[in-house]
Amino acid sequence: MRASGRELSMRRREKFVLAAALLSVALLMVQYVGVEWRYWAFGGFMVVSYLVSSWALSDDLQPHEWLTILPFPALYAGSVSLFYFLLPTAFLTRVAVLGLFGVGMYGLYLTSNIFSVAKGRTIQLLYAAHAVGLFFTLFTSMLFTNAIFSLRLPFYANAGLIGLVHLPLVMMSLWSIKLEDHVSPMIWQFSSIMTLVLVELVIIFSLLPLPAWHVALFVMGVLYIGLGVLQSQIRERLFQNTANEYSLVAVLLGIIFLILFPWK
Repeated sequence: MRASGRELSMRRREKFVLAAALLSVALLMVQYVGVEWRYWAFGGFMVVSYLVSSWALSDDLQPHEWLTILPFPALYAGSVSLFYFLLPTAFLTRVAVLGLFGVGMYGLYLTSNIFSVAKGRTIQLLYAAHAVGLFFTLFTSMLFTNAIFSLRLPFYANAGLIGLVHLPLVMMSLWSIKLEDHVSPMIWQFSSIMTLVLVELVIIFSLLPLPAWHVALFVMGVLYIGLGVLQSQIRERLFQNTANEYSLVAVLLGIIFLILFPWK
């Protein structure tokens, strides 16, 4: 039984490596698409990422996880692809990002696999998976926000795109706390409220002369605070000291915003 378990684990890891490598090659190919087709290629790459991820994670995938797990790798791939367009054309820079993308995708597959096999039980790696999942959620949010604001779109377009990206990101992050076999109304309610807060902030930021990176970091900071509070609430561990810690982070974020705000 142990031998077969190790063989299954190896097969799984081999699928993760192969899927990450295939998507890295696909990301490289997307960059050679003509400018007029670039956003079609971006959309196609996200669809391909979703399908490749469904194959890589197929061993333990349940029907509801097509909504709660599989979109995460596709969103991560899409954020890197959109950000990749903004990078300098230096060969070494693009190769480095490509390598980091592949490593990140492999790590995300491992994390998603833990969420898939941990349903209904607690395993030691679940806490580490939550930390890694939060990191990728924040990282994906930062890349998407930076790329969207770099396009210099109207405020309503920024708000719509930010909402479209962050609703599934927030939902998947909150769902992963209890790993239920459905997305409960409470998760949808919390996700909608958090997304609405981000959309309203983005509308305000769109009307201010802030660099895209500053906006991306502010949105990521607010998302970190919001997810921390909501995850603690879902765990029923939102104690006073926890609320105080996130309040302190919010105050520090506000001070940084005031320091970086272009008053002139």
